[in-house]
Amino acid sequence: MRDFWGPVATIVWKDLLLEFRTKDIVVSVLVFALLVVVIFNFALDPTPGVIALVAPGVLWVSITFAGVLGLTRSLALEKDSGNLHALMVAPIGREAIFYGKMFANLVFMLAVEAVVFPVFAILFNLPIASVGLVPVAILATLGIAAVGTVFAAMAVNTRSREAMLPLLFFPVMVPVVVAAVEASGIVLRGETGGDLVQWLALLGAFDAIFIVACPAAFNMVVEE
Repeated sequence: MRDFWGPVATIVWKDLLLEFRTKDIVVSVLVFALLVVVIFNFALDPTPGVIALVAPGVLWVSITFAGVLGLTRSLALEKDSGNLHALMVAPIGREAIFYGKMFANLVFMLAVEAVVFPVFAILFNLPIASVGLVPVAILATLGIAAVGTVFAAMAVNTRSREAMLPLLFFPVMVPVVVAAVEASGIVLRGETGGDLVQWLALLGAFDAIFIVACPAAFNMVVEE
């Protein structure tokens, strides 16, 4: 077990340390997400009915699109610096490389969300600090990081990688984004009960499928 999780933790630590020094991914993703939230805030009529209806969608549109930007840059930096090839020839399993990159991307996105959510709450006058949003954010972001890591590894080898990743990523992520929007809407409206549990269960089911299937897909992608 240590032989597997040791390399995973090393890759995560390497990515976090590199990002701490350069701040290349988190800053670009954070700025993009905040710009989307601010633009929607000025574009919408801020009545309570409109805000309650569209705010969850605005939140997850900003997070998802910003996440695509970060995922693209994460793998592009590895390839351009030669680190991706070095990881491929290292005496570790491809699954360990996938989980290391996935958990690093997950940490990056959660760090961005920790800043975007309070700003979103202030602009839209919503109780974003609700505890119910924590499991929604974690489950949805885990799915985004898992699928995004695979497709980013695939797109990074193409010339138009910035355009290719969204084309591959969004069709697969539609169920996760829809579930996150619906669950967030329930939380923001102050509702509780079975509907929220059902959407959380759906997010958990998708995450379980992605966590099992994505390492195998990643192995095939990097072998090519």
